[in-house]
Amino acid sequence: MPNFVCHFTVEADDIERAQTFYRDVFGWRFEAWGPPDFFLAFTPDAPGMGLTEGALTKRRGPAAEGSGLRGYRCTISVQDVQAMLDKVIEHGGTKASDIIEIPGVGTLCEVADTEGNFVCLMQYSATDPRSCEYVSK
Repeated sequence: MPNFVCHFTVEADDIERAQTFYRDVFGWRFEAWGPPDFFLAFTPDAPGMGLTEGALTKRRGPAAEGSGLRGYRCTISVQDVQAMLDKVIEHGGTKASDIIEIPGVGTLCEVADTEGNFVCLMQYSATDPRSCEYVSK
């Protein structure tokens, strides 16, 4: 049986700022749900891809003090890594690594969102099933 990511949570110090970033950069939408400062995150539909369920929630403690949650890095499939990097910066995020080519896989760049969380942008090769081009066929 394959093992895959079925849920993710983005921890944020400023919920509204984080929602604006992910909405404006990646096209996500949010719905308040459950406890205060907890929102379901909906990523755009992609034909042939399984649902990835997400959430955006208030960080339980300031990251700078070391009590905030530390998670692991997720990768988002994008059509154009440079265009998406430009959009991240335009909306308050920062570049965290150079754009690199991974032979046989695609082009990768690491960025930080407005909350200091790291995420990777991956422009997969057009023949890779995770590629935006492949999925839209």
